[in-house]
Amino acid sequence: MLAAFPHAMPVEGLIGGLMIGIAAALMLLGLGRIAGVSGLAARATGIADSGAPRNIAIAFVIGLPLGAFLVSLATGGVVTRFPPSVIPMILGGLLVGFGTRVGSGCTSGHGVCGMSRLSRRSLTATAIFMASGFITVALMRFGGLL
Repeated sequence: MLAAFPHAMPVEGLIGGLMIGIAAALMLLGLGRIAGVSGLAARATGIADSGAPRNIAIAFVIGLPLGAFLVSLATGGVVTRFPPSVIPMILGGLLVGFGTRVGSGCTSGHGVCGMSRLSRRSLTATAIFMASGFITVALMRFGGLL
């Protein structure tokens, strides 16, 4: 346990990161496709006409919550906290969806897959969303919201 981060779960984070990396590598090596969740979700729902085969996209999108559910059963779950109102979550989801379309991908596509391929677009996108996250946390802490 890390003193500065009493709720940190470094072993679980390492295992999760390895699993994400393996899934991304299998998708790239096996299908020649990027394992970006927004692209796969768009393909699975029929919003996008190109990308991974639709059945693969559907399996991937179904596997995300199913895998999390199975891990929670095996480990006893993870404590989550949500805001008292669903409005911020809905607005945040809409903003993320808009951002993934404008940014030609999501954090998983750019941060995991694009960075590993040294894509200039992904390096730029990852730097921007990381900086945005740092600034948001700093503002929330400064404003006493965290």
